[in-house]
Amino acid sequence: MQAVTFTGHGDTDVIEYAEVPDPDVGPEDVLIDVKAGALNHLDVWTRRGLPGLDLELPHVPGSDAAGVVVDTGEAVTRFEEGDRVALSAGVSCGECEFCRRGEYPLCVSYHVIGEHVPGVHAEYAAVPQDNLIPVPEGVDWVTAGSTTLVFQTAWRMLIDRADLSAGESVLVLGASGGVGHAALQIAAHAGAEVYATGSSEEKLRYAEAHGADHVVDYEEENFADWVRTETGKRGVDVVVDYIGAGTWRDSIRSLAKGGRLVTCGGTAGPNPETDIPRIFWNQLTILGSTMATPGQVDDVMELVWDGTFEPAVREVLPMSETDRAHALLEGREGFGKVVVRPDSELE
Repeated sequence: MQAVTFTGHGDTDVIEYAEVPDPDVGPEDVLIDVKAGALNHLDVWTRRGLPGLDLELPHVPGSDAAGVVVDTGEAVTRFEEGDRVALSAGVSCGECEFCRRGEYPLCVSYHVIGEHVPGVHAEYAAVPQDNLIPVPEGVDWVTAGSTTLVFQTAWRMLIDRADLSAGESVLVLGASGGVGHAALQIAAHAGAEVYATGSSEEKLRYAEAHGADHVVDYEEENFADWVRTETGKRGVDVVVDYIGAGTWRDSIRSLAKGGRLVTCGGTAGPNPETDIPRIFWNQLTILGSTMATPGQVDDVMELVWDGTFEPAVREVLPMSETDRAHALLEGREGFGKVVVRPDSELE
């Protein structure tokens, strides 16, 4: 079969669309005929080489995909041939103290399909049955293959970790990104007043169309100054910041007293300077978040399937052009997700 691979870490020139062996189907695995998958910044970091990440190379990336079940392992009970499914990429042991209390993303052996183990950007993928969710008839493959990771991540960040309530205010940084545009919709759905940042007029208009009440071009104006002006120097209740080093101090400065900053990553750097006095004087809370529990995945994806939440897709490309897809993410071009489909699906 054909799959996206890289044999070493580096720039986009390490990416190939090449012939690889068909996947082995274990007893608990489901074999999927992949129809579409989406890229996330996680794919860029994995390709570049995350510190401490020891991958078996060549590596097949991809933590988002959807397709049709074509075979099942002997112990599979949840799916059968012909079912429509999408990937939920977080893998937990189900047995440690965190899993026993339902906090699966805190699992001591938690890992992510596509990051720590082979991913799903291929013609076929073998996936543990517990990492698949049903896709209703009528949901198109681009939607099904591009929403699970970012919407579950943003849902857990805002609804679970930040405990967002109707009437509160939220600032979403990087509103044109995958997690960002999901967070906009979730915050608006929760009844919050939504502030958002972007780097172009096009991105700001998209942000408004996806739930933002107030927008600012962060390249033209300091977003913390803007937030404090817009809120009468109060600040917002919650900041969603997955940017990291370049925004951290201003994210903290944007918070109201008692506010919460929630983060799931650091696309611009993992080690920011921080403002400790402001954190303790203003009684701020810093919250980390990763992926979601199975129940949270079900809750948010139900709202995707019924059209309440809608993914923005900036481009759909053949998997043979995955290098270009990576370049689109790294260049911050456009709004929303970049989707890749097996070349055989586009013939």
